[in-house]
Amino acid sequence: MSSPATAPEPTIPAGYAREVVELAAELGVDRERLVADVGIGLEALSDPGARLPIPTCEALVVAARARTGQPALAVLLGLRMRVSQHGFLGFAAMTAGTVRQALALAERYCVTRTTALSLTLYEEGEAASVVIEERAPLGELREFAVLSLVSGLQQIGQALTGRALTGRAECGFPEPDYVRELVGEQRALLRFGCPSNRLVFSRELLSLPLLTADPVAMELARTQCERELSAIAASGGLLARVRAALDAPGRGFSTLEDVAAALHASPRTLERHLAAHGTTFSALLDTYRRERALLLADDRTLSVAEIAWRVGYSDVANFTRAFRRWTGRTPGAYRRG
Repeated sequence: MSSPATAPEPTIPAGYAREVVELAAELGVDRERLVADVGIGLEALSDPGARLPIPTCEALVVAARARTGQPALAVLLGLRMRVSQHGFLGFAAMTAGTVRQALALAERYCVTRTTALSLTLYEEGEAASVVIEERAPLGELREFAVLSLVSGLQQIGQALTGRALTGRAECGFPEPDYVRELVGEQRALLRFGCPSNRLVFSRELLSLPLLTADPVAMELARTQCERELSAIAASGGLLARVRAALDAPGRGFSTLEDVAAALHASPRTLERHLAAHGTTFSALLDTYRRERALLLADDRTLSVAEIAWRVGYSDVANFTRAFRRWTGRTPGAYRRG
């Protein structure tokens, strides 16, 4: 493992900004005036390789909401999301064999789209979740990004499997006023004021085959994703590798020493690399335990003591304190809520 470098400022593919502009245009907003509000040109948004800094995307979202008068723009954007919008990652995901395989690809290669957000798949018992983690301060873009993603991932999942996918979307911020005006499936899907941003659904959905499965095409797309991943200064790649090494089958959770050895580094070197990207081993382990505990809490056949043991706590009192820190409630109160 080479010496750590400071993580580059996160960016977002210009194609995502173009989708915001096109949606605003459909709602009656002049494209030229909208992009002029934030100092970018339409030509830049048409460049497949162009990327925009987070503040520019944030300003675009604020301007688009103001000019359209549509505060629920994020949900509308999610409802029109297509897997093809996500470059080679989208192509790899759509040609995967199953939902599980597609999500595994999204988890590994999400960093090729942006280092500002990450996707992580968790499985426990009969439940599964896809957690959206904020890896850089997003400001007003946070709510927009999360709502468009949870709405969009559901739309993409239904399009690729050809069936309605049930579950819920939990958002780690208060409910915006405009959400009350949503109706039907979009409103029923959403929960707010939750411990994390995630989609929660039945684990059996992971085995659903995709209508667009193509093993040869998937390998071609995956190879290109690997090239893109290698070209990135290992920021998101390192975090993904650490998360993958956290759970050691048959031995419980891995220690810092275990993970460092798996990544061919000393514990001190690994901690320096993580610090360079704004996190620590303890923080990653804490997040991993939290997400597993939240899934296990949905299984009412498990006692609090069993959940505590499964996420690495031998003492229920210590687990309860951790759970209160994660959620603001005890495990019992969380279940009742």
